[in-house]
Amino acid sequence: MNLLQKLEHEQLQRLSEGKVIPQFKAGDTVRVNVKVVEGERTRVQPYEGVVIGRRNAGVRSTFRVRKLSSGEGVERVFHLFSPNITVEVVRCGRVRRAKLYYLRGRTGKRARIAELKKYNIAPKSAASATAPATAE
Repeated sequence: MNLLQKLEHEQLQRLSEGKVIPQFKAGDTVRVNVKVVEGERTRVQPYEGVVIGRRNAGVRSTFRVRKLSSGEGVERVFHLFSPNITVEVVRCGRVRRAKLYYLRGRTGKRARIAELKKYNIAPKSAASATAPATAE
């Protein structure tokens, strides 16, 4: 592991410390609560939409969320390890692509994604790794 990889690994550990990041993928509907600072006041702004792509690149990991606002499609890119956001999974979609850019050209019923019923929405953290159960 070279110096850059070590520094990035340390930074990733520092950013993800105490933060719960749920497992989600393209096609899932997520609610991202963004902390917005306006002057001296801060507020939380929810942004709910479909994840149309994810970029897994260590500290620079991002995900793109698309929603319809007043009939117009709006996309926003979020940094996964940003301290200003929290992510919660609303529903899980069944798709066969990693990037859902084709949704940009669709509206209404054509833009629907089938819901996946059996999907583990448990958050991904180091504490969730359980030891094997012992028989009593």
